[in-house]
Amino acid sequence: MPSPDEIKQPDAIPFRSVTLFLALTFGIAWGILAAFIFFPETMVGLFGEITGEHPLFYLAVWAPAISAFIVIFRWSGLEGLRRHLGRALLWRCSWPWYAFLLLGVPLVFFVGSFLKGNLSETAFPFPSASSFLVALFFIAIKGPIEEFGWRGLALPLLQRKMTPIWAALVIGVIWGLWHTPAFLLSGTEQSAWSFLPFFTGTIALSVIVTPLFNASRGSIFLPALFHFMLINPVWPDAQPYDTYIFALVALIIIWLNRQSMFSRAYSVTEVLPKQTGA
Repeated sequence: MPSPDEIKQPDAIPFRSVTLFLALTFGIAWGILAAFIFFPETMVGLFGEITGEHPLFYLAVWAPAISAFIVIFRWSGLEGLRRHLGRALLWRCSWPWYAFLLLGVPLVFFVGSFLKGNLSETAFPFPSASSFLVALFFIAIKGPIEEFGWRGLALPLLQRKMTPIWAALVIGVIWGLWHTPAFLLSGTEQSAWSFLPFFTGTIALSVIVTPLFNASRGSIFLPALFHFMLINPVWPDAQPYDTYIFALVALIIIWLNRQSMFSRAYSVTEVLPKQTGA
């Protein structure tokens, strides 16, 4: 448990905790998926075939959030967890960001599909509205939950030591490598993808979401919304053109936010938001 001196700090989460966060994040996710890779008969016999909807796959996906919660509890207890979870309620940001999230992201996929030549083949992939809503629910509690770790913990810690552009690139590389085992397992969505475009995409997406996180003063809701929009199943298949477009978007966003991306003056560096009235 944290010492009294650490509790008195406005943000009791030290920079060195990023090491524990990464160890837990990779340990949980890679441990689960490696078990299916190296001991397939035993794991399938015990838990069934691994798929993108398997409970253990969800657990692997939630590894960044679980690790962040462990780290925060280690240094700041339940009160720290409460304050961290409160970041999910931060939603204020300028309207161009909302326009990008709600209109720009879908546009990327439709333009990418047009360039790929399959836009005319796009159809609503669900038999009913209820099945669509159920799918959206499970998507909302899957990938977007990662943001409690990547943006909620890792990004502010790294921004204590480096400018946002470097923090974004570092997290993008780590984020991409973290997904590696999923590409080696049949039954997962990633097993049908090419790794290099995906890896490039994680770096571009990390660059895009970093100024959004800082502009919203550390919102986890908005990065989670971005994550949700990226994996919405109604968008057409646009690979790999969506990656190329997002890379271009990342360059544009760097230019538009160059003052904040290359300076630590506008960075959010606290994991735990300051308490009201503190």
